[in-house]
Amino acid sequence: MEASKPSVLYLRLKKRIYIKPDQAVSLGQAARLLAYDDALEKRLKELVLYKHNKADGNRVVIDLLQIVRHIRELNPDMTIEAYGDPQVLVMVAEKPVKPRIPILILSWLLLFFGAGLAIMNFHTDVSMKEVHIRIVELITGERTEHPLWFQIPYSLGIGLGMVLFFNHLFRKRFNEEPNPLEVELYMYQENVNAYVIADEMRKKADYDQQRDGSS
Repeated sequence: MEASKPSVLYLRLKKRIYIKPDQAVSLGQAARLLAYDDALEKRLKELVLYKHNKADGNRVVIDLLQIVRHIRELNPDMTIEAYGDPQVLVMVAEKPVKPRIPILILSWLLLFFGAGLAIMNFHTDVSMKEVHIRIVELITGERTEHPLWFQIPYSLGIGLGMVLFFNHLFRKRFNEEPNPLEVELYMYQENVNAYVIADEMRKKADYDQQRDGSS
């Protein structure tokens, strides 16, 4: 007699998903699934977890316990092994936000000239011009007020160093290692996700408390 396959579901929730208004969220959208039975896995992927309505706003948090409850309603005997984050953040938008070219150009110019002024102010504070003059005087034995043969390579070296530091030249990457800006953006996004999830869970807890108190 062939032994029955264990009814175990492994799932890992995604951190953030996007849907359109009034759209339903299925388990296959919210998580990655692995089950012993392919037919059961396909059926679970189509399990509806949430249906958006306008009163919920443009961001919703689906908790792991909600998902477990929906799965148990479909298959009470199933063992669920969950990994990763305990919540998935659902962002609701009619269409993906596209970058605005005028704002992008304005931001680029602001950062470009701001960075240039910051570098110039730093060089002024540390008297970099006098340092260059002194270095050239030590090398050549003559004092030159405008040692361009030293200052021009130094200026080019600053630009080259920034390119190597950020590991980018326009769309070209020099290696697969993330640059510091990408790491900071990743950490910022993680912190935003954590804050939004915590805020939405707090609002939901307050709503449940008010509803229980009024009942």
